[in-house]
Amino acid sequence: MINYDLSKIRAVIFDVDGVLSAETIPLHPSGEPMRTVNIKDGYAIQFAQKQGLRIAIMTGGTTESVRLRYEHLGVEDIFMGCSVKIKTYDEFIKRYGLKDDEVIYAGDDIPDYEVMCRCGCPCCPSDACPDIKSISKYISRHAGGYGFGRDIIEQVLRSQDKWLNDSKAFGW
Repeated sequence: MINYDLSKIRAVIFDVDGVLSAETIPLHPSGEPMRTVNIKDGYAIQFAQKQGLRIAIMTGGTTESVRLRYEHLGVEDIFMGCSVKIKTYDEFIKRYGLKDDEVIYAGDDIPDYEVMCRCGCPCCPSDACPDIKSISKYISRHAGGYGFGRDIIEQVLRSQDKWLNDSKAFGW
């Protein structure tokens, strides 16, 4: 369980590679990186937004299929090609009037480090690098791409009594 007051969480920001997709990325013959996605993560992401939780994607990658996947799930805040994520994070929290302690950031590697040091509740998958594990308030039992996103979102929504509490839960 996440050892944090999840009732105050208003936004969850996810990195993609190694977080919402597995850390090994097959390459298309054209050289384009291809990613895996987890269906349970997808369900949780679209449901969380219906329940008023702001979900954002913040990735250094630029693959269009990533944008399409999360747009299809209703994510409005998709930040691609983030070379310095803390700058994008600052713009995001300012845009929505968020405080650091109202944000979970889910990351797995060094590019996520600065944001994870700032946000209220840094979380990581079980296969995150040691530096990220050392600053995380929660290390999931799930590896990146294997239900980690669902784990985080479900805990937040359950703590806010928004998990399976109305008919929105039973559809896409």
